[in-house]
Amino acid sequence: MTTPADTTIPDVERDPREPEVLRALIENHARFLAFVERRVGNRDVAEDILQEAFVRGTARAGSLRDSESLIAWFYRILRNAIVDHARRQSARDRALERMVAEGETESIEPDAELEAVVCSCVLNLLETLKPEYGAAIRRVDLEGASVRGYGEEVGISPSNAGVRLHRAREALRKQLARSCGTCLTHGCYDCRCGEGE
Repeated sequence: MTTPADTTIPDVERDPREPEVLRALIENHARFLAFVERRVGNRDVAEDILQEAFVRGTARAGSLRDSESLIAWFYRILRNAIVDHARRQSARDRALERMVAEGETESIEPDAELEAVVCSCVLNLLETLKPEYGAAIRRVDLEGASVRGYGEEVGISPSNAGVRLHRAREALRKQLARSCGTCLTHGCYDCRCGEGE
């Protein structure tokens, strides 16, 4: 039986500067975090970006040239990590904007027949959701407001309004599954949820 001291990983070369790199990263953690936070404006996001950069930095320690300053080299990695984060965020924002725009092109006309067959449990379950979720569903899905219009009413961007509505619908779906069971599966056309009350 081998002990942990006897265990080696074959075919893996350790960079001799790895301890030096780790020590420098740890010693400058607060400076690095402040640098990132100033650029992204959010402490939690900055910590995530810094963690990602630490992983990159330790993996790329071998690319550090002898004449290059370790700190300057890591700041370059941080700048690249911030740019990557901004690109990902921008792509998410564009996707949400498209989703909101597509939702606004559809005309939402009240359908009396549909309203007559929708289970009354939906209205009751709206009260069990977070207030902002219930309000989002009520304004957009039940009253026919646009996602952009709802966002303006509550003072949030259209993309945030779209995200809130999506999360609200998911929360309502889960509540309906818990509460209504098979009625939900069959479309609430023959709802019997309230009969036992």
